[in-house]
Amino acid sequence: MEKLGFIGLGNMGYPMAKNLEKAGFQLSVYNRTPEKADDFKAQSRVCSSIADLVENSDIVFTMLTNDDALKAVYEEILSLNVTGKLFVDMSTVSLEATAHTAAAVIVKEASFIDAPVAGSTKPAAEGTLIIMAGGEEKDLQRAEPYLQKMGKLIKHLGENGKGIAAKLSVNYFISAIYQGLAETVLLSERLGLDRKDMLEIINESASGSGATKVKTPLLTEDNYKPAFALDLMLKDVLLARKAGADYPLSETLIKTYQSAHDAGFGKDDVIGIINYLKTL
Repeated sequence: MEKLGFIGLGNMGYPMAKNLEKAGFQLSVYNRTPEKADDFKAQSRVCSSIADLVENSDIVFTMLTNDDALKAVYEEILSLNVTGKLFVDMSTVSLEATAHTAAAVIVKEASFIDAPVAGSTKPAAEGTLIIMAGGEEKDLQRAEPYLQKMGKLIKHLGENGKGIAAKLSVNYFISAIYQGLAETVLLSERLGLDRKDMLEIINESASGSGATKVKTPLLTEDNYKPAFALDLMLKDVLLARKAGADYPLSETLIKTYQSAHDAGFGKDDVIGIINYLKTL
């Protein structure tokens, strides 16, 4: 059993790290806001610095917000002796940031996997995420016993960068689903239909999916507490365009999500885009 470290205890990182702790692994955690690590003090090692965590870990998982956060954390990590360690980044960042980080880690005689996830806070808590991995087969085999506690499917897609490529592609599709779902609900209400009835029809028909079902309670309760914030979806759609999604739909999606952000809906759950669309 290797010693594990987890950096980044946000909405997703917290339950993912908790699943490693519950599985009984030797775990160290670090978060920039220390209070978020308080619940780990009873069973795990709470570190006051990244250096402390890296020194006491063989495999380090990172779950960070964006390119800037990734760069800041790995600059600190790579100032240390990391020979032989494995770093597994589960963040959703740009292809360029992933490639740069992977190369920098390998130069330091360590290993790197990009392993972003599909799923929001509920699958993260349940350990049923889908993990898309890019990296060497031997490194994935080393990480797999621990990834299995966080996800129901671990898909190895090839070399470094392929994991994040899959993640950007998946989120591009989901951004279209959520905008389409919100518009469909608003159209049905405009035509005099009950929202709950329309959502039941969608979910029981070929048009339904896990994505529509997971957002149904938020839509029926008209409560948009974020499981995955609208601002994060905007970030991911912009990353997808930067990566090559130069399509007619991408411009529409970016315009809508950007306008929703500008109108003050960015901190709501992504399906809260319905409240912005109401204003049109």
